[in-house]
Amino acid sequence: MKVIRMSILLPLIGLLLLATAGTGDAHNITHILAKYPEFSTFNHYLTTTHLAAEINRRRTITVCAVDNSGMSELLSGHYSLYTIKNILRLHIFADYFGSKKLHHITKGSTTTSSLFQATGDASGTFGYVNITNMKGGKIGFTPVVVSDTRPDGQPMATFVKSVEEFPYNISVIQISHILSSPDAEAPTASPTDVNITTLMAEQGCKSFSDLIMADSGVGDTFALSVEGGLTIFCPSDSAVKSFIPSYKNLTSGGKTSLLLYHGVPVYNSLVMLRSSKGLMNTLASEAAGKYDFTVEKDGEDVKLQTKIVTAMINETLIDEDPLVVYKIDKVLLPNELFHEVPAKLKSHGGADAPGPVFK
Repeated sequence: MKVIRMSILLPLIGLLLLATAGTGDAHNITHILAKYPEFSTFNHYLTTTHLAAEINRRRTITVCAVDNSGMSELLSGHYSLYTIKNILRLHIFADYFGSKKLHHITKGSTTTSSLFQATGDASGTFGYVNITNMKGGKIGFTPVVVSDTRPDGQPMATFVKSVEEFPYNISVIQISHILSSPDAEAPTASPTDVNITTLMAEQGCKSFSDLIMADSGVGDTFALSVEGGLTIFCPSDSAVKSFIPSYKNLTSGGKTSLLLYHGVPVYNSLVMLRSSKGLMNTLASEAAGKYDFTVEKDGEDVKLQTKIVTAMINETLIDEDPLVVYKIDKVLLPNELFHEVPAKLKSHGGADAPGPVFK
């Protein structure tokens, strides 16, 4: 009987393995392109600009790869790394376009959104790309508002071949030329030139920005830390508003420590945070085990856990290595300034509900 049962179970196990093989975080653009030496430069810049991580965390995506010769043409423009990132964003579509779909476009033409459009950096429709099924089965790619020939008189990009396709998850295709637009090629400021407090204030973190500006030492520390790598967790305006009464009760030194507690002196993309384990030091850490917190992955979400409160990352305000700023839903409360809240109080809304307990 045992042999019979195993003979039944083994095929079932095999079917289950096949059924689950394509689930989860299925694609890795770096690994896909690594098999094709002709795309080594394109692959390198996807990694250097952190676009590879953005591609990997999206469920449906099309990557228009350009070979090393095409990338040499791009690099001859001597653009900054941040401008190159914007140009390469035009090569990543937030939709699936395999070879079959490209050759059967309804009415012969369609417009798709690129990651450059998704960032909000593109003016108007400059981040969209027209895809046209031309005569003879040729497929053309033209950034919106750009003519069908480039400034140097060369034809715009055309479909060369399908590299790898995983319907309807990721499609990697080769195109003949670099896609670009005036907006994408416009000089892009280095993250070291970014005014962090202005960035926060314009994207829903004005209250936290105001606290930083009121403490010049904190603002200077953030600014000086960017070049070496900086991750900031910025509480939303609503989170800071409910915390202000408690903040006012802190000493001057306590206020400074709390603000610095929201900065980590290392660049951490969202993908890096999802794979982080253990404690993370902050700008407030003056010794091992002081002013740190734990990062935890919860599905696709990232949680920051202190002994007092658990906050969730809700939004990325900027991700330009070496600087990344995230919006979180709660103020991070360090154990060095507040007593740990009993579990029965946490179950009724956490530390924010009854109010933080000062040490």
